[in-house]
Amino acid sequence: MKIIVTNNLEELSLQAANLIIEQIKTKPNSVLGLPTGHTPLIMYQKLVQAYVTGQVSFAQVKTFNLDEYVGLPRTSPDSFYTYMRQNFFDHVDAKPENIFVLDGTAENLADECANYERELENYGGMDLAILGIGQDGHIGFCEPGTSWQSRTMVVTLDQTTLEANAKDLANSSVMPKEAITMGLGTIMEARQIILLASGESKREIVNKALKGEASEAVPASILQTHDNVTIILDKEASGQ
Repeated sequence: MKIIVTNNLEELSLQAANLIIEQIKTKPNSVLGLPTGHTPLIMYQKLVQAYVTGQVSFAQVKTFNLDEYVGLPRTSPDSFYTYMRQNFFDHVDAKPENIFVLDGTAENLADECANYERELENYGGMDLAILGIGQDGHIGFCEPGTSWQSRTMVVTLDQTTLEANAKDLANSSVMPKEAITMGLGTIMEARQIILLASGESKREIVNKALKGEASEAVPASILQTHDNVTIILDKEASGQ
């Protein structure tokens, strides 16, 4: 496990973007697992800037988002599909047929999960997965207690997650109680993983995940068992 401590979120985002660009230059048709939320926003801005200035192309890249809310249509301003289009996909040369985002309104969610796993397998799995971490230690939407062998699935969101995410929703939306997410087993099959954490509010859980006992009670602690993980923190999240 490699840990990089940066001065602030801006530097964290640049470090993450550079690692992604390096991966794509090494393998132009890389398969990426992508996150949403506050922490990756500037990272996506850096990637867009790199594309605009000719440093990288996403034309051959395949992307699989980690998760999506159940019940929100893709047209909702609060769907992760909308987040990704507004913050990344609409500004780079990623091809629509290479973009995979879970559909939380699918008629049969079990089939949606199985199809997602099948598509990911068809492309050889993730070369690089970029993760955030929730205050309860979740990665993707794999909440505490999630089996380490879990695959893409429907989950009930913990109260901590509901409270943390509800304030980000538009006034027209009701906070979904369920989500559809890659499982821990799926995530851990990525050949390389990057975890991003920013802010003092993440300090305690980062410490538990990286230095505490590896346990299903802290989902992110499973990363201790992966042989190619880079953790990028700002000073507030690291405690330094």
